[in-house]
Amino acid sequence: MAWPASARYRMDVAPAGLGFVHDLLNTIPAGRPRTRDLLAEVEDARPWLDEALASWATETGRQRPEVTLADRDLDQIRTLRDELKGLLAGTESAHELSSATLRLDASGQVVIEPRGSGARLVSSLVLIEMLTAQQADTWRRLKVCRNPRCQVAFYDRSRNNSGVWHATKICGNLENLRAHRARIKAAER
Repeated sequence: MAWPASARYRMDVAPAGLGFVHDLLNTIPAGRPRTRDLLAEVEDARPWLDEALASWATETGRQRPEVTLADRDLDQIRTLRDELKGLLAGTESAHELSSATLRLDASGQVVIEPRGSGARLVSSLVLIEMLTAQQADTWRRLKVCRNPRCQVAFYDRSRNNSGVWHATKICGNLENLRAHRARIKAAER
């Protein structure tokens, strides 16, 4: 099962349920040629969400939630995406995203479940996966490409978690070349 938004940028997606958060972040328009915003219209958002939720269910082994999207939900989901991107880039503080429900399952384990409908349910899933990733210490590896013209989210698989570009050959080389040229130009003055 593929994560539809991240597949457009040909990248490995974050493991387990964190892939859902990663894929949500990559619904943005980026790359060359510019891809479309998968959250611009309900007609684009529904197929993305259906496929992303199917991938989430496969990755987590949990039941796929049914989410019905209306036009009003898209603004909330885009706002959530922007807040998450700002949080990862270190430019925005955290806001209340949503809520979730805790319950005991038949074996006595505490289970966290999404709550709400539409955008609130999507937000609840994001919140759950963020918590799970923080507990597994994988949240810190989800990053946003430092190339301001790109901003694609990526999962840093480097040993020391030092990656800053979603793809060094695409964004890193360009940004390093721009910085090098700027230093030469500044030295010539």
